[in-house]
Amino acid sequence: MSALPTRHDEEWRYAPAEVLAGLKALPDAQKIAVAAGETHPLYKCVSTGAANKVDIQRYQIDIAEGGRCEAFFLLTGGGYKRLDIDVTLAEGAHFELGAVGIGRGEEVTEIVTRLRHIAPGATSNQVMRGVAMDKSTITMIGRIDVAKDAQKTDASLGAKGLLLDRTATINAKPELEIYADDVKCAHGCAIGQLDEMALFYAQQRGLPMAEARNLLMQAFVAEAYGEIADSKWRDHMIGYAEAALRGTF
Repeated sequence: MSALPTRHDEEWRYAPAEVLAGLKALPDAQKIAVAAGETHPLYKCVSTGAANKVDIQRYQIDIAEGGRCEAFFLLTGGGYKRLDIDVTLAEGAHFELGAVGIGRGEEVTEIVTRLRHIAPGATSNQVMRGVAMDKSTITMIGRIDVAKDAQKTDASLGAKGLLLDRTATINAKPELEIYADDVKCAHGCAIGQLDEMALFYAQQRGLPMAEARNLLMQAFVAEAYGEIADSKWRDHMIGYAEAALRGTF
């Protein structure tokens, strides 16, 4: 078990004080080693199922030369949910992440990643999406470290959130720490409400307001799963997310 975190730890600064106070131990990280030249898919839906339940999912992923890990997550329902991913990329490795958090009621959802580019030519792409309703809170924190020897790194991180109620909260904090000089790295975040013009356009085409809102939200979260090569799994993940938006998952 790892040492207990506090709000002094940057990656835990938004976690509820009562959750941190109640932690007796952090679960061990699930270790995934991707062999050279291999591809490892990872699909996971996380739902605590109870308002007072705490679910912390931790992953430590090491990707060897030319390996590839494709990880896609949906976090929804219940109490406090945290996805914590730490990835190390060797030369020519790739990491793909699509993670969606959907919160309602007083749920708290956290998506936290740290990518370590330690060798040349590795690539990564992270897409995070959050939809917060009622009094829920969604936090998206992503850090990309590029070591001095990791030339030709190509890394991107995008975190976007939709606030559907004034009482909801979304925190987004992308971060880059780069020590190499021949790299292509980008990060960004955006938090807002549903596009009023798009809603108006949809209604002008005969769609009721509720249906128009659902379509826009579905398109928003589907962006996180656009890189799933397996069409069956892509449809599954998008379907689960749509059900979560409707409150039926």
